[in-house]
Amino acid sequence: MPYEPPTHRVERSMRATMGVKTVAGVDEVGRGAWAGPVTVCAAVTGLRRPPEGLTDSKLLTPKRRTELAAVLTGWVTSYALGHASNDEIDELGMTAALRLAAGRALAGLPERPDAVILDGKHNYLGAPWQVRTVIKGDQSCVAVSAASVIAKVQRDGAMAELGLEYAPFAFQDNAGYPSPVHRAALEEFGPTGHHRLSWSYLDTMPRWQHLKKVRETADAGEQLGFDF
Repeated sequence: MPYEPPTHRVERSMRATMGVKTVAGVDEVGRGAWAGPVTVCAAVTGLRRPPEGLTDSKLLTPKRRTELAAVLTGWVTSYALGHASNDEIDELGMTAALRLAAGRALAGLPERPDAVILDGKHNYLGAPWQVRTVIKGDQSCVAVSAASVIAKVQRDGAMAELGLEYAPFAFQDNAGYPSPVHRAALEEFGPTGHHRLSWSYLDTMPRWQHLKKVRETADAGEQLGFDF
């Protein structure tokens, strides 16, 4: 299906109205997975014309994502990745884990950006960052699109490596997200050390329900594993 290429419209607006110069696009991957970290990429692109075919990573085939990520890592002005582990997600909750991973990504940039374009409608970063949230920013904003592709390819690659160690779970195919093969492996072998134990999939697996971790408070939707 044809799609409109991303633009620098939001970044230009932020530069004009907020007086900022360096703007980072931030996107995450892994929010709704049962296993593995949540990964955030922060990318700075400036106002240059993006590589052909850049868009939201979810609209690209795995092959095209990988090809584009190889181009993007050399094309962007700078980028950095941040992760929050499954244990940190269980302990802190998804919103705080996202904030932690995003903070790590932004801290990894060679120069602190003046402002951030954050994909979605929820500002999980907060102060002291100047943030503009953009629904479907991973499709409409160049820097966020770049971040989405780099984050997706990096995390998928890391999960594929885990798949070599935990073959029944087929992480190379599902990247830790729900799938029939993943569920069957969980029911037979139980969760690995990379699974999120506060997620509700354990509620449907009586054999392993005793492993469930429950925090006193939870972000809306996170215990259901929603990728909102």
